[in-house]
Amino acid sequence: MNTLLNDILHTCRPYTVQGRLANYIPELAKADPDKLGICIVSDDGVHCAGDAQHRFTMQSVVKPLILLQALLDSSIEAVHDLVGVEATGKPFDAFNYSDQALTGAHINPMINTGAIALCTLIRGNTYAEKFDRLLNFTRKIAGNDSMVVDEAVYLSEKATGNKNRALAYMLKAYGMIHDPVDEILECYFRACSILASCEDLAKIAYVLANHGKDPVSGVQLFPAEDARYVNATLMTCGMYDGSGEFALRCGFPAKSGVGGGIMGVIPRRMGLGVYSPALDRKGNSLAGIRVLQQLSNQLDLSVF
Repeated sequence: MNTLLNDILHTCRPYTVQGRLANYIPELAKADPDKLGICIVSDDGVHCAGDAQHRFTMQSVVKPLILLQALLDSSIEAVHDLVGVEATGKPFDAFNYSDQALTGAHINPMINTGAIALCTLIRGNTYAEKFDRLLNFTRKIAGNDSMVVDEAVYLSEKATGNKNRALAYMLKAYGMIHDPVDEILECYFRACSILASCEDLAKIAYVLANHGKDPVSGVQLFPAEDARYVNATLMTCGMYDGSGEFALRCGFPAKSGVGGGIMGVIPRRMGLGVYSPALDRKGNSLAGIRVLQQLSNQLDLSVF
């Protein structure tokens, strides 16, 4: 397996120079575009290659965790009442979801508006408490108690996140959220700034692949029905407005982030984590998608 992973990285490395860093968040523009890593976690163990231990901020890869925490703290019904599950066909930070009044049916948990709204369903007396619960939950699923927030990225996002503020106020204008926008966004910006490695993402994905069960301890970390909800949403919405193309090329649930990470879920088989910070026009890791496409072809990972 290690030989296969190294061969795939070697073949896909030229794609690292074809994308662009997410320079609209100044700290993300400082990433090294030459970084490229992959990790697979399965019953056969942990297999890594390249820069698999390099830490990067999760960005939108944290959205499935926000969704899971909201499902655990509220209910499937409450989540589904607030946000839909249909792909928008729009960029992840778009405003114009519909010509009509904004409703939950127009957005989903894997775009910015949906994830911001779902922060309100996380249990806690304050948004600092909500975030702490989300961070501890992420650490638990990843099996890594050392996961922390990259403070420099968090402050950079907070300083430049005016579009997310506008999205949050739009949600508030349509009565979809009611709490103070700055407090909700404090939770959201910190969540996006959690540091993770390819191995962390692969371990989280493997728990999702096992329908919420920790494959090491055998403990059920969250209900299987919640895992199915998340995995189905990842399949249709996880790669932004490139989700259909990704389903065709790779064929499994996945979530990308503008930090360059992609988390892939192979139901009942394995979890995947890849990293390459240069992005395509839709905000997905350009080389990362190529790596996953080759891996899917080599190991027959498509669920279709």
